[in-house]
Amino acid sequence: MIRTLAIGKDHQLQLDIPLTDLRLDEYEWIWADFSEPTEEEAALLEIYFHFHPLAVEDCLYVLQRPKLDYYEDVQFLVLHALDPDRLTVEEVDLFMSRRFLVSYHKTRLEEIDQAWERIVQYAREGRIWARGTLGAAYTVMDKLVDRYFPCLFKIEDELAELENRSRSESVEELMNQVFELRSRLLKLRRTIVPMRDLMYRVVNSEHIQGQGEHKAYFTDIYDHLLKLSDMIDADREMTADLRDSYISLNSNRMNTIMKTLTVITTIFMPLTLIAGIYGMNFSFMPELGWKHGYFAVLVLMILLGSGMIYWFSRRGWFK
Repeated sequence: MIRTLAIGKDHQLQLDIPLTDLRLDEYEWIWADFSEPTEEEAALLEIYFHFHPLAVEDCLYVLQRPKLDYYEDVQFLVLHALDPDRLTVEEVDLFMSRRFLVSYHKTRLEEIDQAWERIVQYAREGRIWARGTLGAAYTVMDKLVDRYFPCLFKIEDELAELENRSRSESVEELMNQVFELRSRLLKLRRTIVPMRDLMYRVVNSEHIQGQGEHKAYFTDIYDHLLKLSDMIDADREMTADLRDSYISLNSNRMNTIMKTLTVITTIFMPLTLIAGIYGMNFSFMPELGWKHGYFAVLVLMILLGSGMIYWFSRRGWFK
């Protein structure tokens, strides 16, 4: 599907003009949105707009890293939209010049729809024509970046809940949840950091016409991405601290178990030795003929075991 938005020379809004009837020189600027395009519609990127073949190839095939390329008077931007539930990435491509903005995405995105509705509203109110394609591009980028915040806030809420459940769940379950949260944070970082670097290039670019008067808007997006990056780093440190704490707790529990087993084994070692000596089947063992030998050995074993328990207790091994 291709939808178009055009601002005329009289600053009036026109919607859904077919590309075949659209003459760029008759309008102040236009926005053409390629949403879930067919092969025939995708071919118009090169046939109608005459975009560079490398840029068109980036749109059609492999998922690209966020970037900014310059082709004569056209700037080509690759942006990433984020699914807040699955944390999967969808590519959004923007072709931007002074007279037109072309957005291309293979799936329908709520962020693009929201940006479109906002531009239409501003245009009907007569507030958008002066901002041109840069204003529309800013709106798209702003909506995409705003979508990142709920993803990170959800993870932070789960982190806070995880800390509260640390005393009621097993260490194994807690460790699995920590590693799962770290994996999701890594996915977010792989999206947000490249977008941050891209916005830094946009803010400091000298090739984008009219960018100076919109610099404050793009800087605001860059500040949001900086904040997101800092939040991710802080959350990753928190998960690392939780992981280390759980590992230490688990090690302490294992040490306690091993100490208990060691104490029990140590107590029974001399008792086992005595039982082993008198359990041998030699014919000449004087003690075996003693009338009170059995009871004497039992008393010796009880005294020896009790003495070792008392000694270990004095040394704090049972604490």
